[in-house]
Amino acid sequence: MTAFARIRIVALLLMLLGLATASAAFAEKLGPDGAPNPTASVTNQKTLLEQAPRIQGRIDIPDVKASVLIQPMGRTWDYFHEVLLHWGGALVIVGTIAMLMLAYLIMGRLRIEAGRSGQTIVRFKAFERFCHWLTAVSFVLLGLTGLNITFGKVLLRPLVGPELFTDISEIAKYVHNFTSFAFVAGLAFITVLFFKDNLFQKVDIDWVKQGGGFIKSKHAPAGRFNLGGKLVYWLSVAAGLAVSASGFVLLFPFYGTNIADMQIAQIAHAVIAILFIALILGHIYIGTLGMEGAFEAMGTGEVDVNWAREHHDRWLAEKLEAERRQASAAPAE
Repeated sequence: MTAFARIRIVALLLMLLGLATASAAFAEKLGPDGAPNPTASVTNQKTLLEQAPRIQGRIDIPDVKASVLIQPMGRTWDYFHEVLLHWGGALVIVGTIAMLMLAYLIMGRLRIEAGRSGQTIVRFKAFERFCHWLTAVSFVLLGLTGLNITFGKVLLRPLVGPELFTDISEIAKYVHNFTSFAFVAGLAFITVLFFKDNLFQKVDIDWVKQGGGFIKSKHAPAGRFNLGGKLVYWLSVAAGLAVSASGFVLLFPFYGTNIADMQIAQIAHAVIAILFIALILGHIYIGTLGMEGAFEAMGTGEVDVNWAREHHDRWLAEKLEAERRQASAAPAE
Protein backbone atom coordinates (compact mmCIF):
# COMPACT_ATOMS: atom_id res chain seq x y z
CA MET A 1 0.00 0.00 0.00
CA THR A 2 1.36 3.32 -1.02
CA ALA A 3 1.82 6.26 1.37
CA PHE A 4 -0.90 8.20 -0.43
CA ALA A 5 -3.39 5.38 0.14
CA ARG A 6 -2.56 5.29 3.84
CA ILE A 7 -3.21 9.03 4.13
CA ARG A 8 -6.61 8.63 2.46
CA ILE A 9 -7.57 5.87 4.90
CA VAL A 10 -6.53 7.94 7.94
CA ALA A 11 -8.44 10.96 6.62
CA LEU A 12 -11.52 8.79 6.09
CA LEU A 13 -11.31 7.44 9.64
CA LEU A 14 -11.03 10.96 11.05
CA MET A 15 -14.09 12.07 9.10
CA LEU A 16 -16.08 9.11 10.41
CA LEU A 17 -14.96 9.91 13.98
CA GLY A 18 -16.04 13.53 13.56
CA LEU A 19 -19.44 12.53 12.25
CA ALA A 20 -19.92 10.16 15.20
CA THR A 21 -19.03 12.88 17.70
CA ALA A 22 -21.35 15.38 16.05
CA SER A 23 -24.16 12.83 16.03
CA ALA A 24 -23.66 12.17 19.73
CA ALA A 25 -23.69 15.88 20.51
CA PHE A 26 -26.80 16.40 18.43
CA ALA A 27 -28.45 13.45 20.16
CA GLU A 28 -27.79 15.10 23.56
CA LYS A 29 -29.80 18.13 22.40
CA LEU A 30 -32.90 16.00 21.99
CA GLY A 31 -35.40 15.70 24.79
CA PRO A 32 -36.53 12.43 26.37
CA ASP A 33 -39.31 12.19 23.79
CA GLY A 34 -36.87 12.66 20.90
CA ALA A 35 -37.93 16.24 20.20
CA PRO A 36 -35.20 18.91 19.87
CA ASN A 37 -34.28 20.72 23.13
CA PRO A 38 -33.48 24.36 22.21
CA THR A 39 -31.88 25.15 25.58
CA ALA A 40 -29.61 22.12 25.80
CA SER A 41 -26.62 23.99 24.40
CA VAL A 42 -27.18 27.12 26.53
CA THR A 43 -24.61 27.70 29.27
CA ASN A 44 -26.00 26.99 32.72
CA GLN A 45 -26.71 30.21 34.61
CA LYS A 46 -24.96 29.05 37.76
CA THR A 47 -21.88 28.06 35.80
CA LEU A 48 -21.89 31.39 33.98
CA LEU A 49 -22.10 33.37 37.22
CA GLU A 50 -19.28 31.34 38.74
CA GLN A 51 -17.00 31.96 35.77
CA ALA A 52 -17.37 35.73 35.59
CA PRO A 53 -17.57 38.25 38.43
CA ARG A 54 -19.92 40.31 36.29
CA ILE A 55 -21.49 40.29 32.83
CA GLN A 56 -21.26 43.49 30.85
CA GLY A 57 -21.58 44.72 27.32
CA ARG A 58 -20.10 47.58 25.32
CA ILE A 59 -21.47 51.12 25.43
CA ASP A 60 -20.58 54.47 23.89
CA ILE A 61 -21.33 56.73 26.87
CA PRO A 62 -18.56 57.58 29.38
CA ASP A 63 -20.28 55.92 32.36
CA VAL A 64 -18.79 52.43 32.23
CA LYS A 65 -21.08 51.28 35.08
CA ALA A 66 -24.00 51.40 32.66
CA SER A 67 -22.45 48.54 30.69
CA VAL A 68 -22.92 46.10 33.58
CA LEU A 69 -25.82 43.79 32.76
CA ILE A 70 -25.56 41.31 35.61
CA GLN A 71 -23.48 41.56 38.77
CA PRO A 72 -23.79 38.26 40.68
CA MET A 73 -22.44 39.79 43.92
CA GLY A 74 -25.53 41.95 43.89
CA ARG A 75 -27.53 38.86 44.78
CA THR A 76 -25.35 38.33 47.85
CA TRP A 77 -25.85 41.96 48.83
CA ASP A 78 -29.60 41.69 48.28
CA TYR A 79 -29.76 38.58 50.49
CA PHE A 80 -27.88 40.43 53.21
CA HIS A 81 -30.09 43.52 52.98
CA GLU A 82 -33.43 41.74 52.71
CA VAL A 83 -32.81 38.73 54.99
CA LEU A 84 -29.70 38.83 57.18
CA LEU A 85 -29.98 42.51 58.10
CA HIS A 86 -33.67 42.19 58.94
CA TRP A 87 -33.22 39.24 61.28
CA GLY A 88 -29.86 40.31 62.68
CA GLY A 89 -30.92 43.90 63.25
CA ALA A 90 -34.18 42.88 64.90
CA LEU A 91 -32.34 40.43 67.14
CA VAL A 92 -29.80 43.03 68.27
CA ILE A 93 -32.28 45.87 68.90
CA VAL A 94 -35.10 43.83 70.41
CA GLY A 95 -32.57 41.80 72.41
CA THR A 96 -31.02 44.97 73.82
CA ILE A 97 -34.40 46.36 74.84
CA ALA A 98 -35.31 43.01 76.44
CA MET A 99 -32.07 42.94 78.45
CA LEU A 100 -32.59 46.51 79.66
CA MET A 101 -36.15 45.68 80.72
CA LEU A 102 -34.87 42.62 82.54
CA ALA A 103 -32.19 44.68 84.28
CA TYR A 104 -34.83 47.16 85.43
CA LEU A 105 -37.09 44.40 86.74
CA ILE A 106 -34.24 42.74 88.65
CA MET A 107 -32.28 45.75 89.91
CA GLY A 108 -34.80 48.54 89.72
CA ARG A 109 -33.66 52.13 89.60
CA LEU A 110 -30.34 52.98 91.25
CA ARG A 111 -31.35 55.44 93.91
CA ILE A 112 -29.24 58.05 95.70
CA GLU A 113 -28.54 56.09 98.88
CA ALA A 114 -28.00 59.14 101.08
CA GLY A 115 -31.00 60.89 99.57
CA ARG A 116 -30.93 64.29 97.96
CA SER A 117 -28.90 66.88 99.83
CA GLY A 118 -30.67 69.88 98.36
CA GLN A 119 -27.32 71.23 97.19
CA THR A 120 -26.26 71.07 93.55
CA ILE A 121 -23.01 71.45 91.68
CA VAL A 122 -22.40 72.27 88.02
CA ARG A 123 -21.46 69.16 86.04
CA PHE A 124 -21.82 70.31 82.43
CA LYS A 125 -21.62 73.83 81.04
CA ALA A 126 -24.19 75.19 78.59
CA PHE A 127 -22.02 74.67 75.51
CA GLU A 128 -21.23 71.10 76.53
CA ARG A 129 -24.93 70.35 76.89
CA PHE A 130 -25.68 72.02 73.55
CA CYS A 131 -23.14 69.78 71.80
CA HIS A 132 -24.55 66.71 73.55
CA TRP A 133 -28.14 67.46 72.55
CA LEU A 134 -27.12 68.43 69.01
CA THR A 135 -25.55 65.00 68.64
CA ALA A 136 -28.33 63.20 70.51
CA VAL A 137 -31.25 64.71 68.56
CA SER A 138 -29.54 64.23 65.21
CA PHE A 139 -28.69 60.63 66.18
CA VAL A 140 -32.33 59.88 67.01
CA LEU A 141 -33.48 61.31 63.67
CA LEU A 142 -30.80 59.38 61.82
CA GLY A 143 -31.70 56.21 63.70
CA LEU A 144 -35.44 56.43 63.02
CA THR A 145 -35.05 57.33 59.35
CA GLY A 146 -32.37 54.69 58.90
CA LEU A 147 -34.49 52.00 60.52
CA ASN A 148 -37.24 52.93 58.08
CA ILE A 149 -34.89 52.01 55.23
CA THR A 150 -34.28 48.62 56.81
CA PHE A 151 -37.63 47.71 58.36
CA GLY A 152 -40.07 50.17 56.78
CA LYS A 153 -41.28 47.84 54.03
CA VAL A 154 -41.96 45.11 56.57
CA LEU A 155 -43.40 47.09 59.49
CA LEU A 156 -44.66 50.46 58.27
CA ARG A 157 -45.91 49.90 54.73
CA PRO A 158 -48.59 47.34 55.74
CA LEU A 159 -49.96 49.89 58.26
CA VAL A 160 -50.05 53.06 56.13
CA GLY A 161 -50.26 51.67 52.60
CA PRO A 162 -47.78 51.92 49.73
CA GLU A 163 -48.55 55.49 48.64
CA LEU A 164 -48.19 57.10 52.09
CA PHE A 165 -45.19 54.91 52.81
CA THR A 166 -43.55 56.24 49.65
CA ASP A 167 -44.09 59.84 50.78
CA ILE A 168 -42.83 59.11 54.28
CA SER A 169 -39.74 57.32 52.97
CA GLU A 170 -38.93 60.14 50.56
CA ILE A 171 -39.08 62.72 53.35
CA ALA A 172 -37.17 60.42 55.70
CA LYS A 173 -34.40 60.03 53.14
CA TYR A 174 -33.91 63.79 52.87
CA VAL A 175 -34.01 64.15 56.66
CA HIS A 176 -31.45 61.36 56.97
CA ASN A 177 -29.10 62.93 54.43
CA PHE A 178 -29.11 66.48 55.77
CA THR A 179 -29.22 65.59 59.48
CA SER A 180 -25.96 63.70 59.01
CA PHE A 181 -24.06 67.00 58.83
CA ALA A 182 -25.40 68.09 62.24
CA PHE A 183 -24.44 64.72 63.69
CA VAL A 184 -20.89 64.95 62.37
CA ALA A 185 -20.54 68.47 63.80
CA GLY A 186 -21.85 67.38 67.20
CA LEU A 187 -19.60 64.32 67.20
CA ALA A 188 -16.57 66.48 66.48
CA PHE A 189 -17.43 68.85 69.34
CA ILE A 190 -18.01 66.01 71.81
CA THR A 191 -14.79 64.27 70.81
CA VAL A 192 -12.75 67.42 71.52
CA LEU A 193 -14.61 68.62 74.62
CA PHE A 194 -14.55 65.35 76.56
CA PHE A 195 -11.34 63.82 75.23
CA LYS A 196 -9.16 64.60 78.24
CA ASP A 197 -11.68 63.45 80.85
CA ASN A 198 -12.17 60.11 79.05
CA LEU A 199 -8.54 59.03 79.08
CA PHE A 200 -8.13 55.81 81.06
CA GLN A 201 -6.66 56.08 84.56
CA LYS A 202 -5.80 53.85 87.50
CA VAL A 203 -9.05 54.77 89.23
CA ASP A 204 -10.92 52.95 86.47
CA ILE A 205 -9.41 49.66 87.66
CA ASP A 206 -10.58 50.41 91.21
CA TRP A 207 -14.04 51.19 89.82
CA VAL A 208 -14.23 47.72 88.28
CA LYS A 209 -12.92 46.04 91.47
CA GLN A 210 -15.69 47.69 93.47
CA GLY A 211 -18.44 46.47 91.15
CA GLY A 212 -18.87 49.53 88.98
CA GLY A 213 -21.45 51.08 91.29
CA PHE A 214 -23.90 48.19 90.98
CA ILE A 215 -23.01 46.58 94.33
CA LYS A 216 -24.67 48.60 97.04
CA SER A 217 -22.30 47.42 99.77
CA LYS A 218 -19.27 48.77 97.89
CA HIS A 219 -18.29 52.24 96.76
CA ALA A 220 -16.84 52.52 93.25
CA PRO A 221 -14.52 55.55 92.95
CA ALA A 222 -14.52 57.54 89.73
CA GLY A 223 -13.40 60.79 88.19
CA ARG A 224 -15.60 62.97 86.00
CA PHE A 225 -16.47 59.86 83.97
CA ASN A 226 -16.33 56.28 85.20
CA LEU A 227 -15.06 53.39 83.11
CA GLY A 228 -18.55 52.62 81.79
CA GLY A 229 -18.97 56.16 80.57
CA LYS A 230 -15.52 56.15 79.03
CA LEU A 231 -16.26 52.96 77.11
CA VAL A 232 -19.48 54.52 75.80
CA TYR A 233 -17.49 57.60 74.77
CA TRP A 234 -14.77 55.72 72.88
CA LEU A 235 -17.16 53.25 71.27
CA SER A 236 -19.42 56.13 70.23
CA VAL A 237 -16.52 58.07 68.74
CA ALA A 238 -15.30 55.00 66.83
CA ALA A 239 -18.79 54.04 65.64
CA GLY A 240 -19.60 57.65 64.80
CA LEU A 241 -16.51 58.03 62.65
CA ALA A 242 -17.13 54.71 60.90
CA VAL A 243 -20.82 55.32 60.25
CA SER A 244 -20.08 58.86 59.05
CA ALA A 245 -17.35 57.74 56.66
CA SER A 246 -19.49 54.96 55.17
CA GLY A 247 -22.48 57.29 55.10
CA PHE A 248 -20.68 59.93 53.06
CA VAL A 249 -19.59 57.25 50.59
CA LEU A 250 -23.29 56.45 50.13
CA LEU A 251 -24.29 60.12 50.11
CA PHE A 252 -21.83 60.89 47.29
CA PRO A 253 -21.89 57.65 45.26
CA PHE A 254 -19.25 56.57 42.76
CA TYR A 255 -16.72 59.25 43.62
CA GLY A 256 -13.70 56.98 43.37
CA THR A 257 -15.82 53.91 44.08
CA ASN A 258 -17.44 51.21 41.99
CA ILE A 259 -20.55 49.09 42.47
CA ALA A 260 -18.78 46.58 44.73
CA ASP A 261 -17.38 49.40 46.90
CA MET A 262 -20.85 50.89 47.28
CA GLN A 263 -22.26 47.55 48.38
CA ILE A 264 -19.49 47.12 50.96
CA ALA A 265 -20.10 50.66 52.24
CA GLN A 266 -23.82 49.96 52.61
CA ILE A 267 -23.19 46.74 54.53
CA ALA A 268 -20.68 48.44 56.84
CA HIS A 269 -23.01 51.41 57.35
CA ALA A 270 -25.97 49.21 58.25
CA VAL A 271 -24.11 46.86 60.61
CA ILE A 272 -22.32 49.65 62.48
CA ALA A 273 -25.52 51.68 62.75
CA ILE A 274 -27.44 48.76 64.28
CA LEU A 275 -24.72 48.14 66.87
CA PHE A 276 -24.47 51.89 67.51
CA ILE A 277 -28.20 52.08 68.20
CA ALA A 278 -27.92 49.20 70.69
CA LEU A 279 -25.07 50.99 72.48
CA ILE A 280 -26.99 54.26 72.73
CA LEU A 281 -30.11 52.46 73.99
CA GLY A 282 -28.04 51.34 76.97
CA HIS A 283 -26.70 54.88 77.41
CA ILE A 284 -30.22 56.33 77.34
CA TYR A 285 -31.41 53.76 79.88
CA ILE A 286 -28.65 54.61 82.39
CA GLY A 287 -29.25 58.33 81.92
CA THR A 288 -33.01 58.15 82.48
CA LEU A 289 -34.76 55.15 84.07
CA GLY A 290 -31.67 53.33 85.27
CA MET A 291 -30.21 55.90 87.64
CA GLU A 292 -31.78 58.58 89.79
CA GLY A 293 -30.31 62.03 89.25
CA ALA A 294 -28.37 61.15 86.10
CA PHE A 295 -30.62 62.94 83.60
CA GLU A 296 -30.27 66.22 85.47
CA ALA A 297 -26.60 66.37 84.44
CA MET A 298 -27.55 66.99 80.81
CA GLY A 299 -31.00 68.38 81.55
CA THR A 300 -30.09 71.33 83.75
CA GLY A 301 -26.32 70.95 83.87
CA GLU A 302 -26.35 70.54 87.65
CA VAL A 303 -26.41 67.42 89.84
CA ASP A 304 -27.12 66.80 93.49
CA VAL A 305 -23.98 66.77 95.64
CA ASN A 306 -24.87 63.38 97.15
CA TRP A 307 -25.29 61.90 93.66
CA ALA A 308 -21.88 63.24 92.67
CA ARG A 309 -20.34 61.89 95.88
CA GLU A 310 -21.73 58.40 95.29
CA HIS A 311 -20.90 58.10 91.58
CA HIS A 312 -18.06 60.54 90.87
CA ASP A 313 -16.36 61.22 94.20
CA ARG A 314 -12.90 62.00 92.79
CA TRP A 315 -14.36 64.55 90.40
CA LEU A 316 -16.46 66.10 93.18
CA ALA A 317 -13.42 66.44 95.43
CA GLU A 318 -11.44 68.11 92.66
CA LYS A 319 -14.37 70.37 91.82
CA LEU A 320 -14.89 71.50 95.42
CA GLU A 321 -11.16 72.05 95.90
CA ALA A 322 -11.02 74.20 92.75
CA GLU A 323 -13.99 76.26 93.96
CA ARG A 324 -12.38 76.68 97.41
CA ARG A 325 -9.14 77.92 95.87
CA GLN A 326 -11.00 80.29 93.61
CA ALA A 327 -12.98 81.67 96.54
CA SER A 328 -9.84 82.14 98.67
CA ALA A 329 -8.00 83.84 95.81
CA ALA A 330 -10.81 86.35 95.26
CA PRO A 331 -10.19 89.73 96.96
CA ALA A 332 -12.36 90.40 99.99
CA GLU A 333 -14.87 93.23 99.61
